[in-house]
Amino acid sequence: MQNSETVFALEQQTIYVVPAAQRHGRFNDLFTIWFGSNINMLTIVTGALGTTLFGLGAVSALVAIAVGTLLGGVLMALHAAQGARLGVPQMVQTRGQFGAYGAIFVIAVVIVMYIGFFAANSVLAALSIADALHTSHTGLLILGVGALALLAAIYGYDLIHAYSRILTVASGLALVATFFWMFCFGGVSAAALSGGALTASGFVGMLSVAALYQLGYAPYVSDYTRYMPAETGTVPAFWATYTGSVLGSFLPMTLGVLLGLVAPDNVVAGLVRETGTAAPLIVIVFSLSITCNNAMNLYCGTLSVITIVQTFRSRWHPHASARAAISVILFAASLGLALAASADFMHNYENFLLLLLYVLIPWTSINLVDYYLIHKGHYDVDSFFAPDGGRYGTYNAAAITCYSGGILIQIPFVSNDLYTGPVARALGGADISWLVGILLISPVYYLMARHTGRHEMVVLNARV
Repeated sequence: MQNSETVFALEQQTIYVVPAAQRHGRFNDLFTIWFGSNINMLTIVTGALGTTLFGLGAVSALVAIAVGTLLGGVLMALHAAQGARLGVPQMVQTRGQFGAYGAIFVIAVVIVMYIGFFAANSVLAALSIADALHTSHTGLLILGVGALALLAAIYGYDLIHAYSRILTVASGLALVATFFWMFCFGGVSAAALSGGALTASGFVGMLSVAALYQLGYAPYVSDYTRYMPAETGTVPAFWATYTGSVLGSFLPMTLGVLLGLVAPDNVVAGLVRETGTAAPLIVIVFSLSITCNNAMNLYCGTLSVITIVQTFRSRWHPHASARAAISVILFAASLGLALAASADFMHNYENFLLLLLYVLIPWTSINLVDYYLIHKGHYDVDSFFAPDGGRYGTYNAAAITCYSGGILIQIPFVSNDLYTGPVARALGGADISWLVGILLISPVYYLMARHTGRHEMVVLNARV
């Protein structure tokens, strides 16, 4: 546990290897970072999609969420050991699979994801507080919520972890209080719970959204384990991350399912109405949790931007000032998107989630296969920062081919407002593109990597 002097000290590290003398942290930090930051309005609204968008009943929506969360959480949590083992952010480590220049496109996609989640979080927090306090100043609220996140992101790793520990308690209690209030004094009744209907397309759609919600965190994970001692075990790191993220997502999504049944037209306003006089306090707590999540988005986005710039300026060793400046730039971009998206939030958010689905699956499949099956955790970290990519080169054709092919192979299974593939249409609109992507990309990349001799690097890397 860090003392207050360390927590409020400005972090100096950016993308380079964290020295052994600065390593610290315990397994429970991995639980709280994912539990505390997930109990917020965005997670609640995501759960509400099961009953509002997909038309499911309470039981079928909860089953779909549970299955999707449990499956997606496995792939997300498997990234946890990478940060502690290698001591670098997740997107820097991606150079080991894609090459120094080959990783740039993937990193750029992830940066867009961070900005998108920041904007979505800001809108939800502002709308929630506005409803609870009966004010129309959503623009100012978006700015205020974002500014708090910016401050935490600038201070960095230890403050974000400390913030999540506090929110694990505060948001957890607020969630329990909300369930109690709704069942005892609100509109949750047998009649309300009996609404909705089970459809294959709706069930698969909600399952996919829940899985994606977990997979969306995969690029974050190593950023919050890289300060942990190098001897941190893979199994404890996995379970601490997995349980924190799964429980931190499933519980508020359950609340979202209930709100979608009793207030299908406006989930945020429904929460305010259902919690009565406790609404202002509960909404503020959930909104503070959003600022923690947004701090994580800015922090990870900043590290990713630095990674791209360092690719072309290999001698650049940025510290706190550079990280702060880039955080402000990303904050401005996210703020602009948040203000633009607030008019039609739910529709924009659904499309954003589906877009992420198609581009994150190939990356996480390649990354995990390469780390666990090809290199078995042994990488030449110095090569990550070499101008020519060192042992991993500037491009890895196998990874780039699988990544591009992985996106293309999902198209027939895609189902959204913009396009519905022939297979998805035959399945009644059910989108199983993410599952197809994982099942095809993982073995294909493994075989291609072995065929190109990539696995032969393992013996040499193990001596580093």
